[in-house]
Amino acid sequence: MDSLASEQQIHDIIQAIERLKRQEIDSTVFHTEIEKLEQRLEQLKESVYKKMTPWERVQICRHPKRPHTSDYIEHICDHFQELAGDRTYRDDKAIIGGLATIGNTRCVIIGQEKGHDTATRVEHNFGMLHPEGYRKALRLMHLAEKFQLPLVSLIDTPGAYPALEAEERGQGRAIALNIMEMARLETPIVVVVIGEGCSGGALGIGIGDVIGMLEHAYYSVISPEGCASILWKESSKKDEAAKALKLNAEDLLKQGVIDHIISEPIGGAHKDPQIVYTSVKNYIISQIDLLKTSSTQALVRQRYNKFRKIGAHTRLSS
Repeated sequence: MDSLASEQQIHDIIQAIERLKRQEIDSTVFHTEIEKLEQRLEQLKESVYKKMTPWERVQICRHPKRPHTSDYIEHICDHFQELAGDRTYRDDKAIIGGLATIGNTRCVIIGQEKGHDTATRVEHNFGMLHPEGYRKALRLMHLAEKFQLPLVSLIDTPGAYPALEAEERGQGRAIALNIMEMARLETPIVVVVIGEGCSGGALGIGIGDVIGMLEHAYYSVISPEGCASILWKESSKKDEAAKALKLNAEDLLKQGVIDHIISEPIGGAHKDPQIVYTSVKNYIISQIDLLKTSSTQALVRQRYNKFRKIGAHTRLSS
């Protein structure tokens, strides 16, 4: 998928402009026509992307050219030394992590990696971690704590790997242990949701002092298709599910699930990745600098209280 159905008009105008420019006709009327089309294009982009439904934004989030963790590491880290393995079973390539320098800030960075083509998607298991992936992440978290380095966590997963062998090796326990350990990790933690943030698979590396989220990323207890299958017994109702789940950044900011929204270029991060790399890098550096002004004990206490307050309930009278 290179474009959404709602983007077709935009692509038609872009192609028309390119065709006219290739003709290289030196005429005032010709150039005026190109200018009109370019103005029409900007207006159309503004109109189309403002009216996108939650499901259409999920599709932008899943665009095959959207930057992944490996892209962010390459473009925001001035130095990166990858570390592998969970010291128990094997190296899970669905998560990448290691020692890094971002600007002048030394840190430990971890992130789920989906891969960019068929071969790398299989290699990285489409960003779905096995238990050894969560143990690998936990090992790096403890490394950050040991050397008093901030932890940066990039979330991009459709969920934890749901197969039988993952459960046999303790998937549920691995995720739960990570959540508990991150809640009390004695070092600053910055979390950024860069793509899909589904279910416990995301939470296993998602407990932080601050949580930033890219504008078209989504963060949810379940995918829209999974929700539709459970509630309506048909995945075709994914549009309704996406709306009901309130999984977009604006909804989550109102509910206090995330702390900040990081803007994307019009149409999504894949339209101009360099802008997003710069925004994410600046966000991480600024948040780490801010967190360093608090004591470790204060950070852990605030982090715990922050997650205790998430969610709302209504008490029914008897």
